[in-house]
Amino acid sequence: MYSTTDFRKGLKIEIDGIPYEIIEFQHFKPGKGGAMVRTKLRNFLNGRVQDITFRSGEKVEKPDLEAREMQFLYRESDELIFMDLTSYEQMHIKGDAAAGKAGYLKESQVVQVLLYNGEPLDIELPAALVFEVTETEPGVKGDTVSNVTKPATLETGLVIQVPIFVNKGDRLKVDTRSGAYLGRE
Repeated sequence: MYSTTDFRKGLKIEIDGIPYEIIEFQHFKPGKGGAMVRTKLRNFLNGRVQDITFRSGEKVEKPDLEAREMQFLYRESDELIFMDLTSYEQMHIKGDAAAGKAGYLKESQVVQVLLYNGEPLDIELPAALVFEVTETEPGVKGDTVSNVTKPATLETGLVIQVPIFVNKGDRLKVDTRSGAYLGRE
């Protein structure tokens, strides 16, 4: 079991038989009474975000989660197809279960797939990945005002905002948590 003192961003907890991930949390002490912890939780089963407040010291369950190393094979309509690297079984995951992470998947990429009671729930990606730019407008010479960005399409089809000096064919490092441009490789 976890106590509210163990809470941190990304921690997986279980409340009333439903697995959640902590997106944000904040300890606070009202004028009278005991301290509390406000949390913003993402429900793994339906993807909804909820605000739940806990009393300080309250305990929550640890979910029955298993992380398995799998290789991304391909997309098929709205499903993502993965292969377990130990048993070579294929697993189909609904694209919406990936919570927006499907745009960061390249064929043959190895990722951690989270299973809850044997059913796939989520994909854990590295904090940053490198992608090639397949399409972007050329930067206008002389347009060097700070923080000027333009859209760029990556090899996976994902569109992110990049500085104007980035060109087609450049390899970029991208933060998978926020979709932010981190630099050129």
